[in-house]
Amino acid sequence: MPDASNIQGGRRGITAAAVPALVEKAREGDPRSVGRLVSQVEDESPLLPDLMRALAPHAGHARIVGLTGAPGVGKSTSTNALIGELRRREHRVAVLAVDPSSPFSGGALLGDRIRMGDHVLDPGVFIRSMAARGHLGGLAWTTPQALRVLDAAGFDYVLVETVGVGQSEVEVAGQADSTMVLLAPGMGDGIQAAKAGILEIGDLYVVNKSDRDGADKVRRDLRSMLGLAERREGAWRPPVLKTVASKGEGVADVVDALEEHGTWLRESGELQRRRVRRARNEIETLALTALRRRWGTVGGGDRLDDLAAAVVAGETDPYTAADQLTG
Repeated sequence: MPDASNIQGGRRGITAAAVPALVEKAREGDPRSVGRLVSQVEDESPLLPDLMRALAPHAGHARIVGLTGAPGVGKSTSTNALIGELRRREHRVAVLAVDPSSPFSGGALLGDRIRMGDHVLDPGVFIRSMAARGHLGGLAWTTPQALRVLDAAGFDYVLVETVGVGQSEVEVAGQADSTMVLLAPGMGDGIQAAKAGILEIGDLYVVNKSDRDGADKVRRDLRSMLGLAERREGAWRPPVLKTVASKGEGVADVVDALEEHGTWLRESGELQRRRVRRARNEIETLALTALRRRWGTVGGGDRLDDLAAAVVAGETDPYTAADQLTG
């Protein structure tokens, strides 16, 4: 049996023995160590359980903010502006920009880091693009583990920018403490808001590119639709803000609203409820992934084909066949 300390993880592998030192360096703010930990997540390293165990005691500090919206609303530009404002307030900021995948390499295709180049040399900022690899919902399936790495590394805010695939982006709400929905005038967003279900996921709404014609109408329409929603007493009422992210206009108001929402989350107990729900979903995903891997041995060979033929022949039913296959 091989020595566990010599097990290596991923194509940029580390040994199990190196995990504690790597985690410590990441917590000290070493960007290379943070990057190596995220790479282990992306590579689905066999050392991920060890890494997550080492990180768990240090997680839970960061505010995770999801940014979502249709393509073209200015998510990357808004993220860049938010980084600047948060840094002015002396917060350490990490960004996880989930890009569409290259059909050839499976890697991130668009490289949103290009549009956040203002902060590349800032030691208080860490920016990482991550490939969605075909996963629906606007996020990569490894996003929860990557978020834990950035949280445990001591960042105050972790901004998660989604792929921008339209109506399936609502998954970001399940990963974030606060979800910011971006819209822009001239893109039919008033109609899309009702269709995509974003009225249910947004904690604040931002009409970007508000120097364009129609921005006030988008804001009015959103406020009207939000006003129709039934909310219990004491519930958070999402604000609708206007920005011109490319010029930095209105961004301070957005950060103020995020801080107000953070206060409400803590005082109402909603922050704990959201994080427990997030952990529950992560556990369920990992458990189902493990079961699917085990299914490769259960469903292999001739047994499944024999049972399928028996169902077609009317000799048994699918439920009985499934019980026989897994029993």
